[in-house]
Amino acid sequence: MTADPRRRSVREIENAFIPLADGTRLAARIWLPADADENPVPAILEYIPYRKRDFMRRRDEPIHRYYAAHGYAAVRVDLRGSGDSDGVLEDEYLPQEQQDAVEVIAWLAAQPWCSGKVGMTGISWGGFNALQVAARRPPELGAIITLCASDDRYADDAHYMGGCLLNENQIWGTVLFALNALPPDPEVVGERWRELWRQRLDANRPFPAHWLRHQRRDDYWRQGSVCEDFAAIECPVYAIGGWADGYSNAVPRLLAGLECPRKGLIGPWAHIFPHDGVPGPAIGYLQESLRWWDRWLKGIDTGITDEPMLRVWLQDFVEPEPFVAESPGRWVGERDWPSARIEPRAWHFTGGAGLEETPAPATLLTVSSPQTTGLAAGNWCGFGGDGDAPLDQRSDDGRSLVFDSAPLAAGFDILGNPAVELTLASDQPVALVAVRLNDVAPDGASARVTYGLLNLSHRDGHAEPAPLEPGKRYRIRVELNAIAHRFAPGHAIRVALSTAYWPLAWPPPAPVTLELDTGSCRLELPVRPPDPGDAALPPFAPPESGDATTTHTPLEPPRLARSIERDLVGDRVGYHLVNAGGDLDGAARLRIEEIGLELGHHVERHFTIDDRDPLSARSEIVEEMQMRRGEWAIAVRARTELSADATHFRLRAWLEADEDGREAFRREWDERIERDLV
Repeated sequence: MTADPRRRSVREIENAFIPLADGTRLAARIWLPADADENPVPAILEYIPYRKRDFMRRRDEPIHRYYAAHGYAAVRVDLRGSGDSDGVLEDEYLPQEQQDAVEVIAWLAAQPWCSGKVGMTGISWGGFNALQVAARRPPELGAIITLCASDDRYADDAHYMGGCLLNENQIWGTVLFALNALPPDPEVVGERWRELWRQRLDANRPFPAHWLRHQRRDDYWRQGSVCEDFAAIECPVYAIGGWADGYSNAVPRLLAGLECPRKGLIGPWAHIFPHDGVPGPAIGYLQESLRWWDRWLKGIDTGITDEPMLRVWLQDFVEPEPFVAESPGRWVGERDWPSARIEPRAWHFTGGAGLEETPAPATLLTVSSPQTTGLAAGNWCGFGGDGDAPLDQRSDDGRSLVFDSAPLAAGFDILGNPAVELTLASDQPVALVAVRLNDVAPDGASARVTYGLLNLSHRDGHAEPAPLEPGKRYRIRVELNAIAHRFAPGHAIRVALSTAYWPLAWPPPAPVTLELDTGSCRLELPVRPPDPGDAALPPFAPPESGDATTTHTPLEPPRLARSIERDLVGDRVGYHLVNAGGDLDGAARLRIEEIGLELGHHVERHFTIDDRDPLSARSEIVEEMQMRRGEWAIAVRARTELSADATHFRLRAWLEADEDGREAFRREWDERIERDLV
């Protein structure tokens, strides 16, 4: 950490148990200014299921020690049923989880080292529950910072996108399935560890099957979606995301919907903290967050509320590569959001597969994409790793119906959610359309700017889908993910439409042909005019972080392999990922010296499909996690397989757990779940 004369000495409480009203104890790791007992400070809570003591230790320390060194009590709490806490974890974002947090906040505020003010923060799960807990209005909660999270659990999470089933539902669900099978640490909970472990194993279940039972936006998804009642949140909210993340839509939506003091920041980053930001540039996020905490938890005027409500990284074209280290562009700001400065600008589809700014005569065009369209999509939610980013789109463009503008005479910027309006007919009652907005360079390279999916049975909303009448024409609108991008002179705008997007989204039950009436189809872009005030925006400081006090010793190097294999005889294509590492961030298998614990983590993802048959789709996800200290050794292996026929999904799952090399638990599931217009 950069030398700072204001930095205070830090003391650490490796584990403290927070008692709840029902007798449950939640495990916490706490960092405090050394003099906090004499000079109480506000507390900052991060509350997640990702094991504070081991698998996330390396990530946690630099953040929370930084806060403690700058005058805050930083507290990392394991959710009920995770890490070293009591109980079982039954699902994500349950009311019980939120109520537990309200009790934790009250406990923190009552501690002698706390001033009575509490902030709540987190990335991903912790960003979700910070919003959810804020909506419960605990009186001690003074402000939150939510990163890479969503206000709408159905529209923008790992399960469904535009009503289409994401394969991320199975990927993420299998991670949680395995993580939920790990025991607490005997060094923390004592002899009770095996009893608590057995409770978790007996209660565990394959989460992807549970989420598959809610294929439309029902009460299950409304619970925990703060967009249902933005007015419930009254404390100040700082919402942060990244364009390479899966959750960037929530930031502008929160700014538009909330009435409390609020601020938004979107960088080029993936699903990681901005001070580690990839693609770069990374920023001094911890300093920026201190400006927020100091303003709302200490009453210090830091100037942060005088700045634009929304700041974003406006990206330039970058050559599409599987890994992007730095994103060219510049920071821009909008004083208010929605911004009255931004106006929609339309490009109309032509029968010659073009985009023009004036309407063209109607032509009927059809598209029926091979099932492998989407292999260049990259990950739904990138983590800044090799292979995360979308590739050159020309391979997918060739499997799509594309509309290109002429090379642009003048460049322009967009900021917001592009959209396409289509008049189309389908030959099947269940169909999806994938829409990609690409930036085509003069040499032909096609870079995906943003994209959107729509299950056409959800054309009138996600709560009450209805099948299509084959042959009937429908007017639909597909909103693409929010983005900030500059189209440069000489580049062309491309819209690519496809009826498949594998392996990102599960295919409909039958091959689909869509017929477009081009005369009423158009692209709408949110054009942002130049703002001289952008040049006067205060720059972000360079990244800082706290001291990492734990030594992590690599035991073997990480291994990552991604590949696409095609069977030229059977016309079957496989997309494969194998990643072997130590902690959940994918480091090498390692040993945490301070607690004498070795960690291992192995991941496999396999997706196969026949170009002509959507019912041939298969996905297999494997998650293996190991923990070892001396003769104590734990290994868990979770595996899920998903397939489907015309009427049902079939999810098979296996969970195995070993103690000291001997089988301690084994269970199998084989579940059929009816397809609900998906």
